[in-house]
Amino acid sequence: MPDFSNFACPVLLRDCPHVILGHGGGGSLSRDLIEGIFLAAFSNSLLDRLDDSTVLDLAADLGHGGRLAVSTDSYVVRPLFFPGGSIGDLAVNGTVNDLAMSGARPLVLTAGFILEEGLPIAELAAVVARMAVAARAAGVRIVAGDTKVVERGHGDGVYINTSGIGVVPDGVAVGREPVQPGDAVLCSGTIGDHGMAIMSVREGLSFEAAIESDSAPLHGLVAAMLAVCPEIRMLRDPTRGGVATILNEIATRTGAGIEIDEEAIPVNPPVAAACEILGLDPLQVANEGKLLAVVPADAAEQVLAAMRGHEHGKEAVTLGRVVAAHPRRVVMKTAIGGTRVIPMPIGEQLPRIC
Repeated sequence: MPDFSNFACPVLLRDCPHVILGHGGGGSLSRDLIEGIFLAAFSNSLLDRLDDSTVLDLAADLGHGGRLAVSTDSYVVRPLFFPGGSIGDLAVNGTVNDLAMSGARPLVLTAGFILEEGLPIAELAAVVARMAVAARAAGVRIVAGDTKVVERGHGDGVYINTSGIGVVPDGVAVGREPVQPGDAVLCSGTIGDHGMAIMSVREGLSFEAAIESDSAPLHGLVAAMLAVCPEIRMLRDPTRGGVATILNEIATRTGAGIEIDEEAIPVNPPVAAACEILGLDPLQVANEGKLLAVVPADAAEQVLAAMRGHEHGKEAVTLGRVVAAHPRRVVMKTAIGGTRVIPMPIGEQLPRIC
């Protein structure tokens, strides 16, 4: 029996230890779930009103000046809990990072939950608790939400949709200047950690060193980078499709060529081993706490130093450069002195990783 002592409505939730269709019906069971699980974890002055929409004062609630950034994303990861994270903190960090890639300071989130009938209330409470911890760590408030329940066998536990609002400070100009030959391509740390953490659980793989997800909020790292280079050309977080997808998107969108160095690609040894066993390319494996940046050549060393001075960029490297040759293609210089094209992945190597 789960411990209901800290829930807001312990008697009613004890009577329904699993999610039932009535929890999505809008009546007293819905109210009990909202007050006992979600409000208990996410309570703040905006959410506590429980209005149909939350009214934000742009000056008082979202800071002074700047431009709004808005993002939305959905999370269907399986399993719900994995080494280094859960669907709850992933939902917060993923949307926070989407905002950060435009140079925004994330401020508020909304959260929509699709629950499957039969999900243990205690498991839902654990997901929500992890989400609340992640929101506090990222300095954001969850100010609106929704809950729906689907029949058993139709929802795989819980899916989460989050939307986020942030403010891009005056003077921040990410993407204002076009990518140019000679620009440096920087990576904030080891790649493939998140995707292989998920796969190690699914496949029952174990290694001498545990593989953990890199799920983390990156807006603090981005702020440190912008402090030394306000006009970063591009910022991207290589989630689904990994680094290979993002580099190809940049090359295609800008018309430039990109060259990366094989020996510069940062991969943790257990991740490299897992990829070799499963026949996967680390460049195509998802990340949830890493970013790629294209920066002017004359600012690359300063930005790299700023990244390495932040907790989420200690292992940052120069991955490669923008070139005039082979436009719209990504090419890797191999360790033996050759070159090979890095193609855009056709589909997902690892489904349901975020």
